[in-house]
Amino acid sequence: MAENLTIRYAERADLPLILQLVKELAHYERAPEEVWVTIEDYENCFKSVFDAILAESEGVVVGMALYYMTFSTWKGKMLHLEDFIVTERQRGKGIGKKLFDAVLEEAQKQDVKLMRWQVLDWNEPAIGFYKKYDVTFEKEWWNVKILFTGPDGYLN
Repeated sequence: MAENLTIRYAERADLPLILQLVKELAHYERAPEEVWVTIEDYENCFKSVFDAILAESEGVVVGMALYYMTFSTWKGKMLHLEDFIVTERQRGKGIGKKLFDAVLEEAQKQDVKLMRWQVLDWNEPAIGFYKKYDVTFEKEWWNVKILFTGPDGYLN
């Protein structure tokens, strides 16, 4: 177990650390070139679009869960967990469980009917982690997206 572990809500001053963790996650997911977001994007959307919960060990941020509220037309209010990461050197110490449990508590506090997130099909450690909870893997649903490049259109 990580020593002096603190789970807390992110503050505006944490945004550069959150972006750094997102880049670490993108590298782990074999797609570092896909991170286009800027610190200004984070600053403009923090609290109004998304929030985050951080894990801190001995005063150093070692993990985060970034989430936002959305709506399911079938279930109602929903929490979407966008990114969830514990730094590589801190994995296996129970930090992920404490952080994920904090997100579950937040979902209950927000009175949501559903919490949803994605996991890559090759990410066996993450899949194994989530299987410890009462989750459903929806293999029949596909992700679909359009990337917008600016006011003039979109990029396929």
